[in-house]
Amino acid sequence: MKSASKQLAAAKKKSKVTGYDTDSLKLTFTYFGPRMIATAGAWFANDVFFYGNKLFQSEFIHVILPDNDSIMPGWLYNLINVGVSLVGYYLASLLIDNKLYGRKRMQLIGFFMDFILFLIPAFNFERYKSLEHINEFQTMYFLSSFFNQFGPNAVTFLVAAEVYPTPIRATAHGVSAAAGKLGALLASVLYNYIDTQMKFYVVPWFGLMGMLVTILFLPDTTGLDLKEQERRWQFIRACREADYHGVAVHPKHLSWWERWRGVGKYYDAEADYKQKIEEMRADWEASDARKADEKAGAWDEDADAEHEDSVWSSDVGTFFEKTRGTGTGNSPLLAPKEKEFVE
Repeated sequence: MKSASKQLAAAKKKSKVTGYDTDSLKLTFTYFGPRMIATAGAWFANDVFFYGNKLFQSEFIHVILPDNDSIMPGWLYNLINVGVSLVGYYLASLLIDNKLYGRKRMQLIGFFMDFILFLIPAFNFERYKSLEHINEFQTMYFLSSFFNQFGPNAVTFLVAAEVYPTPIRATAHGVSAAAGKLGALLASVLYNYIDTQMKFYVVPWFGLMGMLVTILFLPDTTGLDLKEQERRWQFIRACREADYHGVAVHPKHLSWWERWRGVGKYYDAEADYKQKIEEMRADWEASDARKADEKAGAWDEDADAEHEDSVWSSDVGTFFEKTRGTGTGNSPLLAPKEKEFVE
């Protein structure tokens, strides 16, 4: 890989961008708008849960121990809650890349369990805060912390980056994070004006909201090579969405909404394989041409900084040498850089 500083300088010199690329923003909302509903909506709902759970933790302890004036029991229950949360978080780290469980299912189950664990005591509050049922109340509260960590709190910030291609990732992630902070702000303000039982009435519905946006609009990126998001974006920028046939539009990596809209109909493994061969061929030919220019003394260091030289095996090089000139060029990745519409 060439010097990173040279590559960055070349990219800045080439793009001459001082603000947002309006074409990219328009395409973001056109093709990824529902995904933004999922990532921003789920992060918002989760932060209402997460900060709400922490903010009225002292009131929860007061319900369990109404006549206690010592701070030690409060510390003990806080410690238990933290321990339960950590177990959930570490379990999430073990299963988040598991294809049988993965990101979307983890977030969905976490929201569902939080919804149930807050809904049950909400409509039976007096029963569960009574002495004979207080242990059940404790169990539900601690389990809500566990499933919040083993669920949306471990997933929302991750998928808010993975479901978008790199050129729009920072903006989309920032919008989603800002929505999450609005959820935290809502919890911190609202909970000052409602009593403990009312908090249990209010909180569950944010779990339901998180479930709905996850089911409808969130794709599952578990096992997806994120380079495919970049390839698909190149086709979208070239106004050729239907010509992309890669795994990023495989139905298992699309949301329910996208499948309903028919995005998955473009997936074609054989056509995608042929396109990738042509893209590899173009990379090899460009690399071969740069090496020839370097030998001839016509090497442009600034232009070369924009490229990364891949390491090709002798078999690959031999194959491309024998089939030179047979490519179809049916990919926007093979087009001149002007195709990227950088403004």
